[in-house]
Amino acid sequence: MRLNDLHPAPGSTHARKRLGRGTGSGHGGTSTRGVKGQKARTSGGVRPGFEGGQTPLYRRLPQRRGFRNVNRKEYAIVNLDDLERFEAGTEVTPDLLVESGIVKKMMCGIKLLGDGELTKALTVRVHKFSKSAEEKVRAAGGTAEVI
Repeated sequence: MRLNDLHPAPGSTHARKRLGRGTGSGHGGTSTRGVKGQKARTSGGVRPGFEGGQTPLYRRLPQRRGFRNVNRKEYAIVNLDDLERFEAGTEVTPDLLVESGIVKKMMCGIKLLGDGELTKALTVRVHKFSKSAEEKVRAAGGTAEVI
């Protein structure tokens, strides 16, 4: 077999319709568009979203209000009671939190919130702290370091 022997399987290809090339072509006259009507015109029909003069859906629905900041940073949230599983003196880092399954995805960083109580002295190194979380970590004898 050579490249010049290759050809498509019989019946798998069709000649394209040559529209508007006279009646002898079989596609002359109205060029397969039928007779009159909006879809027969040169504009080719209606634009997307047109509902025949009825107020279209995109105008019937209310607009979304407010402002969405494209530069907003989303933090993975960890609460103090999540840190109770670590032993006293452990250095809690983002890598350790991901490894232990407390945080599934790092996002833009990790923020520690003050929900719950901390009874062990831990060295916590995360990207952000709430005020209450920082106070509770220090009150338990640990240190809170911002990365």
